[in-house]
Amino acid sequence: MVAAFDLIGNPSSVHAEGREARRVVEAARAELALAVGALPRNVVFTSAGTEANALALSPGLRGPSGGPVERLLVSAIEHASVLAGGRFPGPSIGMIQVTRSGLVDLEHLKALLKDGPPALVSLMAANNETGALQPVAEAARIVHEAGGLLHVDAIQALGKIPFDIRDVGADLATFSAHKIGGPKGIGALVVAEGILGLEPVLRGGGQELNRRAGTENVAGIAGFGAAVKATLAALREDAAQATTLRNRLENGIRGIAGATIFSDEVERLPNTVLFTAPGLKAETAVIGFDLEGIAVSSGSACSSGKVQPSHVVSAMGYDPVVSQGAVRLSLGWSTGPDDINRALEAWRKLSNSLLKH
Repeated sequence: MVAAFDLIGNPSSVHAEGREARRVVEAARAELALAVGALPRNVVFTSAGTEANALALSPGLRGPSGGPVERLLVSAIEHASVLAGGRFPGPSIGMIQVTRSGLVDLEHLKALLKDGPPALVSLMAANNETGALQPVAEAARIVHEAGGLLHVDAIQALGKIPFDIRDVGADLATFSAHKIGGPKGIGALVVAEGILGLEPVLRGGGQELNRRAGTENVAGIAGFGAAVKATLAALREDAAQATTLRNRLENGIRGIAGATIFSDEVERLPNTVLFTAPGLKAETAVIGFDLEGIAVSSGSACSSGKVQPSHVVSAMGYDPVVSQGAVRLSLGWSTGPDDINRALEAWRKLSNSLLKH
């Protein structure tokens, strides 16, 4: 079989080379659709999760029996690409509050839905900083009862927890390959059956069933499909291992310098830890861990390398000084006990320097 990088055909071409490229694209489309409970024809490949979110956040979307959505409601802890609002004008975008635990406030969502026309609600399945799993199924019920639609940013959830758009009631869901070990620069929007009115962001050729113009990234799409297949096959085992290691890491962090773990009282992703300690500055922590060979982040890793306060921690109601010291550690499929030991030793060294100051 020819490797995806070696395919020279355009998937829209009818010659043999084009047909082979099309076969690879459609095989990956089927893999993702199967993994998330969708039909292959409702999977739209994009350049990244950001573009997938922009495509999903479209005024005029409508379900089989409802009117078109006229406004957008997003939680205060969403990724920057969702907070930007897609193609909704600023005045039509509302913000949903979150609790101190980092979960969307469903009572506030209900109140917002009562006051205004049909809404598209965007809620992430799992927060990219705290790892907190959001009550998307309950939110879907509330949104649908109010005549609206629900978009779920499932980029962090895919491959870490089971996710099926039918189970959670999502009308649209977005994904990104690099979060599950696939190539960077390829994402996807999945649309539930019966959702109408999706207008392309990029116009031109008729690729992706006229929902996203531009020649498909065949190698990226093939990598996405392969990553989905491999990750889903090992999901249960990897999640159990990550949970064990995460709990050990958190127990060690808590015992040093009075550290606090955010959202530790709610269900979270098995691989994500967001913490802080009195006097800790995120930029100091990023540098200190890096010098010990440990890569950590402050806020979202999509902020062009800037170290800045966490908008998630701020939205949870913490003091700005606390949000400036929030540091995230993520575990991967290759993380082992020795890596946890190294991270804790690095944290001990860093905390000792904090105490001296």
